[in-house]
Amino acid sequence: MMRKMLLLILSLSPLFAQANVYSLPTNGGRLIGELQTHVVEKGDYFKTIADKYNIGILELMETNPGVDPFLPTVGTALVIPTQMLLPDVPRKGIVINLPELRLYYYPKNGREVHVFPVGIGRIGRETPEMTTKIKARIPNPSWTPPASLRAEHLRERGEVLPRVVPAGPDNPLGKYAMQLSYGDGSYLIHGTNKDFGIGMRVSAGCIRLNPDDIEWLFNQAKYGDSVRVINQTVKISAEPDGRHIIEVHSPLSESEHEQREKVISLNSKIVKFISQSHVDSDKANDALLTQNGIPMNIAQEAFTVLDADALAQ
Repeated sequence: MMRKMLLLILSLSPLFAQANVYSLPTNGGRLIGELQTHVVEKGDYFKTIADKYNIGILELMETNPGVDPFLPTVGTALVIPTQMLLPDVPRKGIVINLPELRLYYYPKNGREVHVFPVGIGRIGRETPEMTTKIKARIPNPSWTPPASLRAEHLRERGEVLPRVVPAGPDNPLGKYAMQLSYGDGSYLIHGTNKDFGIGMRVSAGCIRLNPDDIEWLFNQAKYGDSVRVINQTVKISAEPDGRHIIEVHSPLSESEHEQREKVISLNSKIVKFISQSHVDSDKANDALLTQNGIPMNIAQEAFTVLDADALAQ
């Protein structure tokens, strides 16, 4: 029911998008951006707020648990998640981290990163992890839904999808698409003709962007550029100023009945990071339990202060 209500309310607001551009750290760190605050005004709801800051609606819900996304109380101060750790992969081309529902684009100038909210595959049609490249750039694409999707659409909605949807306002791929080399080439990074699904799990496996975002990205990315789709629920960084930062997102659900708050599997690198003597174990546990997607400093206060003082000398 909540998912159906969310899709309904998303269809009521206008498109709005502007790039979130961050300077890349030059000191060996991975923390970028700053958290912002938005005070709810009359007429605000999460979709309009997400559009204003060009973030995903689920990440806004993740960072503001307990706030009604449809009728947030006027005067409520919301945390806008425009601070994050860069994913732990090479900083080149396109990187999509599925639990964040974010796309990172690294221009070849090596000075900045552009971050966009994306829609990804829904449960049962998950977007796979992959290391691939752009196979083709397609302006004004047509859409050929696979037979399995046509059958699913008929079964669940009682509607017959056409075998081919030509370019135009009724095409769900929007005005631009980039085909990936992975598998049989059926996975795309594309736009949309509808005002919902960005920052959510609603696609049939492709990566969906706001129309303005895909137009910009389409004009920047080239044939053969690298694309990595990863699943990093937990990101960590030992910052040069002594802060030990952890950012935790909710793992992707594998079924409709699975609870959103789930136990996270930690690899040996993360276990080693949070087991250091100068890490506050209570802060680390809080981050792993709340899974709010906000970068948190889990270093003990004395260590952070002493280490920062040493760096300043």
